[in-house]
Amino acid sequence: MRSFLVILLALPLFALPAAGDIRSTFPDAVPARWGWPLAGRPVVLRDFAPPSQPWLAGHRGADLATTPGAEVHAAGAGTIGYAGPLAGRAVVTVLHSDGLRTTYLPVHPSVQRGQTVSQGEVIGVVQDLPGHCRTACLHWGLLRGRSYLDPLLLLGRGQVRLLPLRPSGP
Repeated sequence: MRSFLVILLALPLFALPAAGDIRSTFPDAVPARWGWPLAGRPVVLRDFAPPSQPWLAGHRGADLATTPGAEVHAAGAGTIGYAGPLAGRAVVTVLHSDGLRTTYLPVHPSVQRGQTVSQGEVIGVVQDLPGHCRTACLHWGLLRGRSYLDPLLLLGRGQVRLLPLRPSGP
């Protein structure tokens, strides 16, 4: 019988507190470190679907249902790394202290590069641009270095992968 090891896409466990879980159990506890980039709990239109090889096509984020003009919030505290046009769409990138970066598009930014933001702070509004989704959406991405990760893991959601545990000895 094979043993299995749970791998959470190389994110350390301390980086994955579930949004709201601690606050609902202990109302006076420290606020959650991560939150949704849109108000409420948006519907996920398309999940993270990384390609098998970095150069292949895939979906490197999560698409969240929204409306044009909806406020976009920083999912976590950090510094704005980029806020402006990129390949015909406006993008905002937040650099977080633990080496993670979150990306948001299409977003007309209300922030500028180098600005410090708090978790939940408004960083812009969703642009009305067709193309990525059939209806209005926010594409929310997460990276560590050059590796794309599932942003839903920040909220205690997302896909957990089971990998076989290989014996260490002969």
